[in-house]
Order: sequence, then structure tokens, then C-alpha cells
Amino acid sequence: MPVPVLTATRLTPERTGWPLLVLGPSLGTSTRLWHECATGLADTHDVVAWDLPGHGRSAPATAPFTIAELAAAVLDLVDRTDGRRGVGRPFRHAGDSVGGAVGLQLALDAPHRVDAAAVLCSGARIGSAVGWRQRAELVRRSGTSALVEGSADRWFAPGFLDREPATAAALLQDLRDADAESYALVCEALAALDLTDRLGAVRPPLLVVSGALDPVAPPELGRALADGVPAGRLVVLDDVGHLAPAEAPLRTATVLLGFLAGLQTQEEVHRSGMAVRRAVLGDAHVDRAVAATDETTRDFQDLITRYAWGSVWTRPGLDRRSRSMITLTALVAHGHWEELGLHVRAALRGGLTRAEIAEVLLQSAVYCGVPAANAAFRTAQEAFASVDDPERSH
Repeated sequence: MPVPVLTATRLTPERTGWPLLVLGPSLGTSTRLWHECATGLADTHDVVAWDLPGHGRSAPATAPFTIAELAAAVLDLVDRTDGRRGVGRPFRHAGDSVGGAVGLQLALDAPHRVDAAAVLCSGARIGSAVGWRQRAELVRRSGTSALVEGSADRWFAPGFLDREPATAAALLQDLRDADAESYALVCEALAALDLTDRLGAVRPPLLVVSGALDPVAPPELGRALADGVPAGRLVVLDDVGHLAPAEAPLRTATVLLGFLAGLQTQEEVHRSGMAVRRAVLGDAHVDRAVAATDETTRDFQDLITRYAWGSVWTRPGLDRRSRSMITLTALVAHGHWEELGLHVRAALRGGLTRAEIAEVLLQSAVYCGVPAANAAFRTAQEAFASVDDPERSH
């Protein structure tokens, strides 16, 4: 029986040497499921996502397959995607629903390849074999469009369709666009899935994420999975249904990064911190700081790169604009004028306008004092002038 050939979509610029995070889909969706969530993972990982057969960019299936064969197809995909860095490189996997089941299968079948797995809105067994076979028959008879109304109810927590109509519509369009036979074959693979008796053999760390309002894979299913593996942990997301990466992308990214942070080496933290430091402050400033590093300052430079930039600025809980505004306020409060000038220029680079920076400083006048704000406005004017005339900064 041929192993399906899957197609990957890169969700971050290629980052040679960074830890690879592979993201798997829910049945009926494409890599679109992960697009917004992936932005919160981009500062620490090289991120790619894969499509099921006949979904998104993957070709339709030509024969039946099992979840184990889908897992083997993911390994093949990783080696093809990551081939320039050597076949067999370890990676991390996170998947929703059937994508989570594939991740669990990978953790069982290829523990030497999978550093850790996150299983979202899934379980060791999902639904009933009879139910999956009936759905396969329906799709073969009427196409995937026949599932749209029911999937809207199964996929999303109450109110999500009204709050995020564009996101919901795009995901449901992916369902309409899916190849009917390939969809039916995934249903039949899920009908045969039952890894319950093998959970004790899972070796990589396993994070289980459940949506509190998920009717397909409710939290009790996630609890049974987390309790059944040696190194399992359950997180339940309130007000979330079956597609956590799309319904709660920021919370999902935060939970995933908290889990994956335990795997990061000091070198990886430093590397991601340096990348963010350069993105925020600019190459010229960072190059000057690195060139000036000596025995006296080396440990301090390493500390701020790993701790401030690699551990805090990389967190997805706030975007960089928000972090810049908070940083400006803190620097005004403590009177760190040289650093304030640096971060005013950084805020401009990060997308804040001069008017927005002025509003931050005006707000600071109320809570940090007028004399501090007076100095801050003067510093900001000097920073703006240095941007307008770079020669003034040298």
C-alpha cells in the first residue's frame, strides 16, 4: 500500500539551524488553520505545516492508508523539506484533531525523531468507527459541501462565527475545496485508529490541549490521553471548540511555546534572542554592541540576549508594538534617557508612528511626572532628528 505524499507550506522564513516545528491539520482544513498562530511561534522555531491528502496543496490520495502511514508520510515530508540539513533530523510536532493523532503516532513510531509532540483537540481514539464510516459514505455520495453546516457546529465554539466570520468562512471553504475521496479515506483511517493500549509506550514529552467547548474531542478525552502517557500534561482552553489554533491563536501559541521552552538549549535561546534583538534595534546598533564586547561585558551581553530578548521579547502574549510602548514608559519612569532614545528609534522601526510615541510620552507625564516627560520629549525629538539625518547619530 503506497504511503501518501504530503505537501508542506513554510510559515516562517527558512531558518537554518533553528529547531523545526511541524504543524498538522484537522480533517477538512488546510495549513490555513495555523497561519495566525504560527506568527506567535516564529521567533523561536523554523515552522512548516502539512496538508492532508487532497486538502490544501497536497495531491489527492490514490489508495487507502492508515494513521501510521500518514505519520510515515510526515517523516518523509520532513526529510524532503529539511534535506539540505541532513535526513533524520529531530523535530517537534503539533497537530489538531487528526493532525494531533498523527503526532501521537509519530511519538510512538519514531521517538528518535520527535523531540516533543503537542496533541490539540484530539485523543488516542476519536469518535466511533461507525460514525467515521457513515461520514465517508456521505462524502462519497454528496461531496464535502454536504458537511459544511454540520462542521460549523462541530468546529467552532458558540459565538465564534459571529466574532470571526472571515476566519470561519475561509476554513469552511477549505472543507468545500477538499477532495471528496481523500476526505473519505481519512475518515476510514480514523475509524481504524485506537492507540489507547499503546499510550504507556510514548517516550517524548506530550502536551495535550483541549477546547473546553469541543464536542468532537472534549476535555475528558484529553485528560485520558495526558494521564495515559508517562510524560503528559493537559491544558484546557476556555471558550474554545475543536479548532484551537484558529479560534484562539494567541493563547494556543503561548501554551505551545511554554511547553517547547523546556526543550530549548541555551544556544537556541541565544540565537532566537539575537534575531529578535536585531529585528527590534537594528543590525547597526547590535553590531556595534557585539564589536564592543570584551571580557568585562561578555556575560552581561549574553544575559540580556538570552533573558530579555530570547525569553521575554519572543513571547507571543504581546506584539512588538505593545512591548515597545511598555518599554518606552518604563524608561521614562526610571530616567534612562540614552536607552529611551534607542528604543524610540526601535519603536519607529517596529511600526509605531511619531504621533503614537508622543501619546505614550504624554501618558507617561501623568504617571511618571512632568519633569520626566519633559526630558523624554526632548530625547524623542533628538531620536526623530537622528532618524531624519543619520549623520547626527554618529
